[in-house]
Amino acid sequence: MDKQEIRRLLQQVADGGLSVEQALLQLKMEPFADLGFAKVDLHRGLRQGVAEVIYGAGKTPEQIRDIAAAMWQRGEKAILITRMKPEAAPVVAEALPLTYHELARVGIVGELPVPSGLGKIVVATGGTSDMPVAEEAALTAQALGNEVVRLYDVGVAGLERLLSHLDEIMSAKVIIAIAGMEGALASVIGGLADCPVVAVPTSVGYGTAFGGLSALLSMLNSCASGVSVVNIDNGFGAAYQASMINHMEGSK
Repeated sequence: MDKQEIRRLLQQVADGGLSVEQALLQLKMEPFADLGFAKVDLHRGLRQGVAEVIYGAGKTPEQIRDIAAAMWQRGEKAILITRMKPEAAPVVAEALPLTYHELARVGIVGELPVPSGLGKIVVATGGTSDMPVAEEAALTAQALGNEVVRLYDVGVAGLERLLSHLDEIMSAKVIIAIAGMEGALASVIGGLADCPVVAVPTSVGYGTAFGGLSALLSMLNSCASGVSVVNIDNGFGAAYQASMINHMEGSK
């Protein structure tokens, strides 16, 4: 149960459509489900506004299935699974309505929510090799209730590709800039946009890219104001941060 559902519940009480006792019963649901191998946090949506996200790496297909099932049975309508291996998808899909996106290694149980953010999140990449990280970010943002605009392969090696999308850049609420190599895309976008830019270095590049370390250091040293940086290949973390910004009440 997330904050929006809590508000609807309280509004039902205020309108007389639900008794205090009935509402209390729903709120008294156990805060976590103990599955033995995992304790599923069922109150995270109430505390943080977003339900627990399942990190699939290191979990067996059966463990992913059982965690997702526990959340689904308690009313979660869109369950996000990141870093999910392809072999886990059939196991989960046998028990739950799963959509699996192999490029992003993302699984979504249920339906994507109607966008509730204040604006659009633009996900931009330097090249097509950055698309797995970009799709993880884009799908995460959509699962968290955001409208997403994808601008792929708009890196600085061909700057006109990015400049042809100035309308999308200027109208974005948040931009996620994803790039490997020297990671210059974040600085360029940061110098064009009037919104927060979340930079994601990727592990794309030749030897001295050091698995994304060069891009990470470049982004951390960006001279453009308003650029923040997440860890290498962390599309999920960038999208979560962008979603929080896009759902801040009282902002434009």
